[in-house]
Amino acid sequence: MSTQSDRMPALYIGHGAPPLLDDPVWSGQLAAWAKDLPRPKAVLIVSAHWESAPVSLSASGPGVPLVYDFGGFPAHYYQMQYATPDASALAARVAAMMPDGEPVHQHTSRGLDHGAWVPLKIMYPEADIPVLQMSLPTDDPYRLLALGERLRPLRDEGVLVIGSGFLTHGLPFLREFRIDATAPGWSVDFDLWAADALSRGDVDELAAYRSKAPGMPYAHPTVEHYTPLFITLGAALKADEPGDQRIDGFWMGLSKRSLQVA
Repeated sequence: MSTQSDRMPALYIGHGAPPLLDDPVWSGQLAAWAKDLPRPKAVLIVSAHWESAPVSLSASGPGVPLVYDFGGFPAHYYQMQYATPDASALAARVAAMMPDGEPVHQHTSRGLDHGAWVPLKIMYPEADIPVLQMSLPTDDPYRLLALGERLRPLRDEGVLVIGSGFLTHGLPFLREFRIDATAPGWSVDFDLWAADALSRGDVDELAAYRSKAPGMPYAHPTVEHYTPLFITLGAALKADEPGDQRIDGFWMGLSKRSLQVA
């Protein structure tokens, strides 16, 4: 039986875009955070950039390819690699955790998208930890909480569970594309609302964001960058216990706020 000291936490992180790799401030925050964590035996990551039902798993052999699912960036971002070790044991374990009525689709070629490999390239630059990506199968917060709860035992097996999104993601409404751009009011308002709800462990408030959160729908005209939060909260020992908000501030006007739960 694992003890509190060797149980992995679960994280909700902002993953930015490829230029995050060249931002010393945010990349430094992510790297320092990773150093503070126990070393994971494997990583299971759910990214905003793979919405697919039923639950699907990425290719799990050694050297999983990367998905360059972005456009308009300098050429060197499309040549980056992140060749991680074999994660097939984790894939089999995750598939076995799903209920009989909810089959898991195991992809043989689908690689890691930038919501997975960009932050992990900063957090674990040696690419020496097996990584498996799971799809985001729904935008229903309570179904995602249940899925996170199902994944919770992995934490006692040394697996780092990560929900990867962006706490605000109103790209169509940004006017400045500089890392240090002033955050729009809708981004600030949503961030402060979420920070307060997270500090109180108010899962129902967080789940009712469409009607309760200021800044909507500008903060999330589509919701896939917010909803991975509920995988993380579901994987917590107690979803309604306040986590540790490890990173805050803004990047191109979007909220970097990121969470670690026990």
